[in-house]
Amino acid sequence: MYDYNEELGKKLNNLLEKTYDAEKGYKKAAENAKSDDMTRLFERRAKERYDFGHAIKSELSKINQKPDKGGSVTGTAHRTWMDVKSWFTSDTDEAMLEAAITGEKAAVSEYDEILSKENEPYIPKDMRIVLESQRNIIKHELENTKILEEIA
Repeated sequence: MYDYNEELGKKLNNLLEKTYDAEKGYKKAAENAKSDDMTRLFERRAKERYDFGHAIKSELSKINQKPDKGGSVTGTAHRTWMDVKSWFTSDTDEAMLEAAITGEKAAVSEYDEILSKENEPYIPKDMRIVLESQRNIIKHELENTKILEEIA
């Protein structure tokens, strides 16, 4: 018998791992940022991703799934996130903003896949609200980051 909670748990664990990767990337970007404004921006986003991760872990527990200890990301997705993390160690704030845009686009796609019509019947309403909220925050940040990049 197909276990929808188990399948949803796998998807959420992949999202969780990518969320933690984004948190680490933003922390690294904050360390390398040249301006105080960029440092604060990246620190805020790192904290936000930390909070997102804990919310995802809470949602996993509600469907009786455990957070993975690692290794849930496929090789290609993992390489993509490793590339994004390496961009966050760049020499310029502009390059780190470009990395943030790449990472945010990947995150929005991940959320969209989980929240797709195909998965709609299997996602509890409360979980959908949490995930939609996180996705919408990231989309808003993506727009702000694009504006910042144009200014930089």
